[in-house]
Amino acid sequence: MKMLKTVMALVLVGFSVAASAQWQWIDKDGRRVFSDRAPPSDIPDQNIITRSAVRIPANAAAAPADAGDAAPAPTPPKPSGVDKDLEARKKQVAEAEAAKKKAEDERNAHAKQENCSRARQAKASLDSGVRIGRVNAAGEREFMDDAAREAEGRRLAAIIAADCAQ
Repeated sequence: MKMLKTVMALVLVGFSVAASAQWQWIDKDGRRVFSDRAPPSDIPDQNIITRSAVRIPANAAAAPADAGDAAPAPTPPKPSGVDKDLEARKKQVAEAEAAKKKAEDERNAHAKQENCSRARQAKASLDSGVRIGRVNAAGEREFMDDAAREAEGRRLAAIIAADCAQ
């Protein structure tokens, strides 16, 4: 007797699960809808969250049971495989990357222009013949000799060639 009650309870639970909402979608107002029937045709495929495993046409209840020669229910259109939201996000990321690269290129161009300007000023000071003093590693002030002036001139010429060539 107890076994029969358990079997009956399981059968009833099975029917209630089968009768529960098998479709979930988001309607045009943004609310989540639960139903045992397919959503209306105006609901886009991307708004359907859960689909029923069993496809029952919406007019199946009204159709007679002996309508065996009726045309099969039309199948819903297959998704195109393109997620518009994903494509839009990819486009936004690409645009952000392009803007970031453009800003970095502008910063680099500005830094090159600044380096060029400073190198030309230093070269002009070096070529003027004025004695140029520096502080060495020991913290003592010393003046550049001819060899140091020559080396500094070559270094500045290389900077000017690299940063001022436009």
